[in-house]
Amino acid sequence: MPTSKECAMIAARAADEKKATDIVIQEVGESLQLTDYFIIATGANARQVDAISEAVEEHLRLQAGIKPIGREGQDDLTWVLLDYGILVVHIFQPELRDFYRLDTLWSDSPTIDAIEAGIEAPEYSERVAKLLGRRAGQREQ
Repeated sequence: MPTSKECAMIAARAADEKKATDIVIQEVGESLQLTDYFIIATGANARQVDAISEAVEEHLRLQAGIKPIGREGQDDLTWVLLDYGILVVHIFQPELRDFYRLDTLWSDSPTIDAIEAGIEAPEYSERVAKLLGRRAGQREQ
C-alpha cells in the first residue's frame, strides 16, 4: 500500500491530467491531526470539477487501492471534497476557491512541490503563485 504522501502525489497528478490549475499539496498532519495531506485544485467549471474528481477517484482506486470514505459537493460541483482519511482532496471552481482560500488557512504547513509529484508544468494564478513563492504563468505546451 502506498504511503499517504504517495497517495497525495497520485491525486495531484490525476488532477493535472484533467487540466486542473493551482494544484497545492499541503502536509497538514501536524496542524490538523485528522488527515495527513490536503490536495487543493481548481477546475474552470462544473464539468471540469466533475472530471477532475472522477479522475482522482479512479487513479487512487487503481494505483493505491483506496476509495473515498466520504464525498461532498457532487450536486452543484462548485466545491467537491473527497475524504480518504489519510488525505482530503478539495476541487473548487475559481470563485469558491478565492472565497474560502483553504490554502492560506494552513499556509504554515509544508507544501510539496508539484514538480516532485510529477507535474511538469503546473499552472498557477497570481494569488496561489505568490502563496507558493512562484511565478504565475500558463501551462507550457
